[in-house]
Amino acid sequence: MLSARNQFQGTVKSVKLGGVMAEVVVTVGDLEIVSAITRTSAEALDLKVGDKVKAVIKSTEVLIDK
Repeated sequence: MLSARNQFQGTVKSVKLGGVMAEVVVTVGDLEIVSAITRTSAEALDLKVGDKVKAVIKSTEVLIDK
C-alpha cells in the first residue's frame, strides 16, 4: 500500500521510450496525465498502450494559473 493519497486509475495512452527516460501518457476520464519515468522502470513494468494502471501523484506543490 502506498501512502500517497492522490491515486488515479487510468489507461496507458502512449509510451515513448528514449535512451534513458520514457514518457508515459495515462488517460483518467477526460484528463491526460503525463509522466517522465526511467526507461528501465517502463520496461520493468512492461507498459503497453491499453494497460490499466494507477497514476500516483505525490508533490510538494500544485501550481494554478489563470
